[in-house]
Amino acid sequence: MRVTIVHNTVADDDAPDERDVLVQAEAVEAALRALGHDPGTLPCTLDLSEVKRRIADLRPDLVFNIVESLDGKGRLIHVIPLLLDALNVPYTGACAEAMCLTSHKVLAKQRLAAAHLPTPPWIGPYPEDVPNLPPAAGPAVTSEEKWIVKSVWEHASIGLDEKTHLLCDHADRAATLLRERAPRLGGACFAERFIDGREFNLALLAAPDGPQVLAPAEILFEGYADHTLKIVGYRAKWDSASYEFHHTPRRFDFPAKDAALLARLSDLALQCWRLFGLSGYARVDFRIDAAGRPWILEVNANPCLSPDAGFAAALDASGLSYAAAIDRIIADVPRRVS
Repeated sequence: MRVTIVHNTVADDDAPDERDVLVQAEAVEAALRALGHDPGTLPCTLDLSEVKRRIADLRPDLVFNIVESLDGKGRLIHVIPLLLDALNVPYTGACAEAMCLTSHKVLAKQRLAAAHLPTPPWIGPYPEDVPNLPPAAGPAVTSEEKWIVKSVWEHASIGLDEKTHLLCDHADRAATLLRERAPRLGGACFAERFIDGREFNLALLAAPDGPQVLAPAEILFEGYADHTLKIVGYRAKWDSASYEFHHTPRRFDFPAKDAALLARLSDLALQCWRLFGLSGYARVDFRIDAAGRPWILEVNANPCLSPDAGFAAALDASGLSYAAAIDRIIADVPRRVS
């Protein structure tokens, strides 16, 4: 089968989070060759006419979509899937609508809250592109809680700097902070109640009988002082020279006392898959508060597929090969487009 791997165009001087898509493309291409397919890559830009022409020339049986942004803007993540839909070309992963809905973090949180799934309360977004939908906008906001400012659209922990003051102590200060930080967060941001506790990532992979929840991973914050902000920020993900990068390992082994929590996280992850109509693969990120209650932070419809990233680590912990996962992702496409 001819498979074209589409990804965002990357420049030599782009940041590590942008250049990582090339690592993903190389790994996916190698897996496809091992599976007996005929793969090639297609870097995508905002010149959609050129992308359309190249796809027509390549005539792929399938497109493997790992586009994460266009022109460096995460809010355009769904544009290539929309184009592929218009061209009637089948592609892997979530559909364009699900990609847009999960990537807009406030829209995603609204949908989670409307479905009575636990997500931390929020303030914003700024600027207001979509109004909140009370009473389904989550638990009540109180002024005494701490809030962390996040980008509405950008992923890869863009703007989450562990050493920058990200928290505001009172909800009534959030509006000013959002206006100040928006230019550094892709132009749009919101404040989310900070859950001080454990952090988990649950990866999901399509299977013949429905999505499989892979081995749960917990992010550990080793050697962090009590006053240090315990988040997986930009340094922890991308700065290999930083303390955070080397002191936030994953673990997959848990004591028996965590069994009920892990079962609850698995159930919530599956509910997220169904709620957003996901396909192929996904990841759901959680924080656990001091009372042991899970909170859904984010639903990632196209998590990183680099061999050294969390999804590949979850595959290994689940006894699945990388190539087997790519095969399952491809196999899930006919069920979505038929």
